[in-house]
Amino acid sequence: MTVVVTPFGADELSAPEGLTVVPFSGDASNLPPDDVLAEAEMWVLPYDLSFSVGEIAARMPRLRVIQAQSAGTDGIAAQIPDGVTLCNARGVHDAATAELGVGAIIASLRGIPAFVRAQDEQHWLPYRWWDSLADKTVMIVGYGSIGHALERRLAGFEVEIVRVAGHAREGVHASSELSELLPTADVVVLLTPLTDATRHLVDAEFLAAMRDGALLVNLARGPVVDTEALLAQLEDGRLRAALDVTDPEPLPADHPLWKAPNLLLTPHVAGGTSAMRPRILALVRDQLQRFAAGEDLLNQVRLHR
Repeated sequence: MTVVVTPFGADELSAPEGLTVVPFSGDASNLPPDDVLAEAEMWVLPYDLSFSVGEIAARMPRLRVIQAQSAGTDGIAAQIPDGVTLCNARGVHDAATAELGVGAIIASLRGIPAFVRAQDEQHWLPYRWWDSLADKTVMIVGYGSIGHALERRLAGFEVEIVRVAGHAREGVHASSELSELLPTADVVVLLTPLTDATRHLVDAEFLAAMRDGALLVNLARGPVVDTEALLAQLEDGRLRAALDVTDPEPLPADHPLWKAPNLLLTPHVAGGTSAMRPRILALVRDQLQRFAAGEDLLNQVRLHR
């Protein structure tokens, strides 16, 4: 019998014959017994990690596969034992993250946060012109499956899309072209994974290349943006931003981002919607079938040892 440790119940997963499903919700104080962990060959991580993956994986000598529920695995990859395959949840969060991207762009351009604050104070704001999304140029930096999902949802808004990824391919610019491309964009959406190459990708030079009044939307990872450099631009009033992720995260109560002008903050909620559970269940079911049949698993992450 192959043991699979998962936060999902056996009835939800319809596990193939030969796989024994052991529930583990993610509470590190309520781990399965050591003899069960010793037999585990596959581990589906909970979505909200509150423990060291490496410490628990070390108690699983037969472990061969770790399946994450997140698309980004920057906080997990370094903890994966040698010989263990890590799979991410690429595709699971595309719809939800793209939805928040559209919402954050429209909310920022159309002044929704100001309206909400005025409503709380029972104050009718005087009329003024707000930016429209129509006719804007939207640059997607880190163009992958989520970027594609975002582009599909923006298709009806009469915008021009500029796609950027680490390497050029048909219809997609290389990140080495950013200095020339950034001045052309009204909205820059970050969807790049966090790597050594993308940490502080958005630094003072990047921000200075953006056109006056442009909007930066970070749906990637907080450290992709140099927080101090962004704060300087926001406080100067030259740029606007919508951040679903921050550095540090969560933000301390006294952090200056809380009071920064021209900023919309959401607390890292892009992927957490009602669309997630059925999609992650479908992925895990597929992975279990593949694992049981000895087939290649989906979404394997290349680990840099």
